[in-house]
Amino acid sequence: MVTHPGKGLHGQAVEELGRRIIRGDYPPGSVVDPIKFETELGVSKTVVREAMRVLASKGLLESKQKRGTTIRPRADWNLLDSDLLRWQGSSAPTDDFLEDLAEVRAIVEPAGARLAATRRTESDLVAIRLALDAMAAAGTDADAMVEADLAFHRALLDAAHNELLSRMEVVIEAGLRIRDRIVHGAQHFSDSVPVHRELLRAIEAGDPDAAVSAVESLLTQASKDLAAAVQPKDDRDEAATEPPQE
Repeated sequence: MVTHPGKGLHGQAVEELGRRIIRGDYPPGSVVDPIKFETELGVSKTVVREAMRVLASKGLLESKQKRGTTIRPRADWNLLDSDLLRWQGSSAPTDDFLEDLAEVRAIVEPAGARLAATRRTESDLVAIRLALDAMAAAGTDADAMVEADLAFHRALLDAAHNELLSRMEVVIEAGLRIRDRIVHGAQHFSDSVPVHRELLRAIEAGDPDAAVSAVESLLTQASKDLAAAVQPKDDRDEAATEPPQE
């Protein structure tokens, strides 16, 4: 079994089986064999049973008499589950998945910024400032930049003081983490600190329209950085499929 640091046998079984299902190793409707999992993962029957119970709670599996355990249709999956979002982006996220995440961000974050500009408290501003300082200090440290960026947007949603909106953090974080991993990992990105600073200034000033405008500029820049980061790979793939010149 591929190991997943920081997780016990049960957690590792959930991770491995969940990633396989999300990756499409077992198509919807197919029957899964717990005994085969025990052998492949090198774990006990109890570990596999508990892992499958967790995956069933996420909408990935269902068990029925005479049919056994099967993979449920994708429409039944709890796609907003934090684990499912992470598994979808853990290897090679599809263009459709990245586009879906970008669209959700474009819907949620401007609304969150508008509310944050009118509802933020001083403690909210402190959290946003600290995250921005961490972004500025990260420099070329991709991991540090990713974590600081996540902290900034988490603090932004929290500043809206809407419990349901704050729960969208799981989607925003998934989108940011995947996007940042691609962009910063490729070392091909523009300086995002200035546009984040403009957003902070708008929120400090209590200007909802300026906050929305700043978020929209930020999202536009994020999309451009992502496109630039993946373009070299696309170019290589296209070149590889071209017929040799005579």
